[in-house]
Amino acid sequence: MKLVRVGKVKEVYDEGETLLFKFTDKISVFDKIIPTTIPFKGESLCRTSEFWFRKTSEAARVETHLVEMVSPNEMRVRKFSIPDGNASIFSINYLIPLEFVARYYVAGSLYDRFKEGKVSRREMGLANEPKYGEKLDDPFLEVTTKFEKFDRPLNTDEALEIGGLRRSELDGIYDAILRIDRRIEKQVIPNGLIHADGKKEFALGDNREPVVVDTFGTADEDRFWDKEQYDLGNIVELSKESVRQYYRSNGYHDRLYDARAKGTKEPEISPLPDELVERTSKLYRDLFERITGQKW
Repeated sequence: MKLVRVGKVKEVYDEGETLLFKFTDKISVFDKIIPTTIPFKGESLCRTSEFWFRKTSEAARVETHLVEMVSPNEMRVRKFSIPDGNASIFSINYLIPLEFVARYYVAGSLYDRFKEGKVSRREMGLANEPKYGEKLDDPFLEVTTKFEKFDRPLNTDEALEIGGLRRSELDGIYDAILRIDRRIEKQVIPNGLIHADGKKEFALGDNREPVVVDTFGTADEDRFWDKEQYDLGNIVELSKESVRQYYRSNGYHDRLYDARAKGTKEPEISPLPDELVERTSKLYRDLFERITGQKW
């Protein structure tokens, strides 16, 4: 078994025919790894991901790369090749070098880009200026780069070229995402959660069928809100967004993105305060229970 990649959260080991994902307690925001670990975070991500992979395979009729969960923070998955550069429309069994985002509410970077004039209300399908937390009439689907230093939104032609996809295959991936997200909504609404948005990654299999890979439906990749509070007009973040907001409130987000825009050295990210570490650890464990209906 060979360590082949250390990501922001996972360590990936090559086992020959399969890969082993080991989920750590590291946490990152804005493509920066925070010098603080969150107890039980890796276990929460692994167990939640395994739950969604099984639900996806059984209820949404979408193939997944899950082979088995090995331990509370380790899973074995099917291995796909990684393209060197842009993918090809003739390849099979490869990881699509793209990330797919489905948004159902105005939140996060979508709201930021609207305020910056980079996304219009018409593009979001809205007649009036949106408010933060507003429900979209239709899902807002986006594709971004995966292997560039920072995620970059792509138009359809760019996504097809980089991903080595035919338009019908991109549409098939969108359809798979919406089927999965309908199951997520059906699962979490009775548990008092709103699924506001989420990111997914895919591979193409033996017959170039979409296979959902990596992880999804967790507090890292997806945004969940408390439904009871939302109905009262309040947005209570039940995801990694609370950590992002900490770095927004202390000015780090603005300093970081100003440095990136100017091409200067990025400021170091500070550790999280102990109180926020404890609160975030509890959030990951509580969210596992609320999503899955299982006991920690």
